[in-house]
Amino acid sequence: MINEFAPAKINLCLHVTGQNKDGYHALDSLVLFTKFGDRISVSPDTDWGLKLSGPYGQNVPKGAENLVWRAAEMTNPGDGASIQLEKNLPPSAGIGGGSSDAAAVIRALSQLYPNAERLELDLMDLGADVPLCMTAELTRMRGIGEKLVRMGAPPSLPIVLVNPGVSLNTADVFQALEQKENPALPDDMPSPKDLSNWLNWLNARRNDLERPAIKLRPVIGAVLAALNDFSGTKLARMSGSGATCFAITETAEQCETLAALLKQSYPNWWVVATQSLTRSVV
Repeated sequence: MINEFAPAKINLCLHVTGQNKDGYHALDSLVLFTKFGDRISVSPDTDWGLKLSGPYGQNVPKGAENLVWRAAEMTNPGDGASIQLEKNLPPSAGIGGGSSDAAAVIRALSQLYPNAERLELDLMDLGADVPLCMTAELTRMRGIGEKLVRMGAPPSLPIVLVNPGVSLNTADVFQALEQKENPALPDDMPSPKDLSNWLNWLNARRNDLERPAIKLRPVIGAVLAALNDFSGTKLARMSGSGATCFAITETAEQCETLAALLKQSYPNWWVVATQSLTRSVV
């Protein structure tokens, strides 16, 4: 059996810089991964099988809509495998759960069948975030997800993830975005090793999808307000197209305190205290 971790990703900032003729939006985003996520296990078998578990296992689509299933068929069309997906991340939440799962199953199957003949695999066919999730490093992502600059290991950061129990369709959020052409990220980003200046730089950036997402799901605004009201929060923002938001706190103790306060005040919210992933998954 091969085991792989599928970490949650967060967009530390996300600038929408234009819209292509094919309708896809051009982005400029800095992406980080966390130590909390889904888990994939694969075992050799004569046919394909997918078993789901975890708190969100019942929310995973079946058949061709499932990115894990599609990734498996594209990676090893002539082989079979028993795939187990422990689904800990809420779906349609802006933290790359499906894309990270797809990347994890590709890595797992490549280890399970290292000599298998494979199709010419275009990861972008599975989703714009899948190439990003293959290594799960701190990365600057541009274009529609095809331009990646890996930035190495990030510092260890305490992070609280919060989802208010709502999902968002990415296409709906982009459609609600009024201004499609916005400035890209400046190239003067300090080194993450200079943590204070790096966080100050991030605070001066934005997620252009926050406003349309809040328009569609006003509770996201309440989540961000709750995160920003905490004295130890150094950066609070929505991830991706929502609805999950995150806060980076100054200390791990503050991270645990914030998570506990949110769970007590908002028992219906999904709240996780975690840390940044400080090394690649490959």
